[in-house]
Amino acid sequence: MRSSSIVLAALAGLATSQQTNETWVDTGDTLRLSTDTTFHFQLLILLGMATYRGADVADVLGAAQVIVPGEFSSYNSTFAELATRKQAQASVAKNKVNARDTFFQAAAYWRDADFFNHGNQSDPIIDEYWTNQLECFAAANSALPVPGEYVTIPTPSNFSAIGIFYAADNDTNTAKPTLLVGNGYDAAQENSYHASCVGAVERGWNCMTYEGPGQPTVRRQQNIGFISEWEKVVTPVVDYLANRTDVDMDRLALSGISLGGYLAPRAAAFEPRIKALLLNPGVVTVQDGFLGKLPSQLQDLFHSGNKSAFDAELLAIVGNSSMPSSPPLGNRTRPFLATTGAMNMTGLFDRLTVPIWLANGTRDDVLSQSLDFVEQVGNTTNTTLVTFDGTEGYHCQPGAASSTNREMFEWLETVFE
Repeated sequence: MRSSSIVLAALAGLATSQQTNETWVDTGDTLRLSTDTTFHFQLLILLGMATYRGADVADVLGAAQVIVPGEFSSYNSTFAELATRKQAQASVAKNKVNARDTFFQAAAYWRDADFFNHGNQSDPIIDEYWTNQLECFAAANSALPVPGEYVTIPTPSNFSAIGIFYAADNDTNTAKPTLLVGNGYDAAQENSYHASCVGAVERGWNCMTYEGPGQPTVRRQQNIGFISEWEKVVTPVVDYLANRTDVDMDRLALSGISLGGYLAPRAAAFEPRIKALLLNPGVVTVQDGFLGKLPSQLQDLFHSGNKSAFDAELLAIVGNSSMPSSPPLGNRTRPFLATTGAMNMTGLFDRLTVPIWLANGTRDDVLSQSLDFVEQVGNTTNTTLVTFDGTEGYHCQPGAASSTNREMFEWLETVFE
């Protein structure tokens, strides 16, 4: 079972543990939804999904008001109660649209109820909440004008990729531009429906989400962790798309979100059928990005290989922040960081020959190396760097999906005109 959400929360907490309510003074910042920085970010993501039917504004603001900062159990239980109520409402709705929208909300709230619930890997509600979100999302999907197609794609490796294909319309004989969307560590592909696919379908594009090793569905169902050679995931998915009569392979774009900012270009470096690349943000070296969030003494201990000293120091620091100070946290963070060591684009930039769009968030303190990425690409191909600042400047622009989609699809229209 995956535990990276707890690890990432710890890293984010360490990076911002010196912030206090008094230091949160910035007239260009968005309204703070929690005094806990990690909770604020996650709540902002969920609030932003309301733009594309993934949440209701009042629900998220109400949850933000009652969640106790720093208490994962409060976050989990608040959204579990909300999800339970929404699922019950959707189940008795007579109108198809009412049921669809409410099931989408219930699915999103079940995902958030699960998000920070991985401290005890034997807790049965981990699987229960995830099953609930899958069932609610499937129920909502079935009520779409053109329901998404669930696909399991075998690969030559020891896993199958899991995806959902959303067709622009019911015309299966006309090839259309297609956006292939991949997330990073924690977000589920169901999130990407709201963030990317609704906007794509509205613009006449097909959109397909997928997950590979380490990502939620494959990690849970196949018990396989992350791999750095992401072309082993994307190439079989592209094979699937190439066999569809409604996909224009000359207008196939690959999007990578968060850690996907490494996974997508890694795959594109070995998959020539990708015709355009969108990175939000661009990532050059994953391990450097995460290690940079740690205090210098922790970085030195990690590089020294002194495992026990690293774990002890991490727990000492976390104990003074809003993150939980349970011993398993130290044991998980070190392997997590080690896993990212092979995720490095160095030596592969000359293989990137398609146009590349990159997001650069001025407030991205999670994982953003877009400026370095553009520099590394050099003159190998055309790059377009779009800077998001102010309230849109967070990691992957939570709460600003319409702005992100506007910039992305304007660029894609130019690339494929």
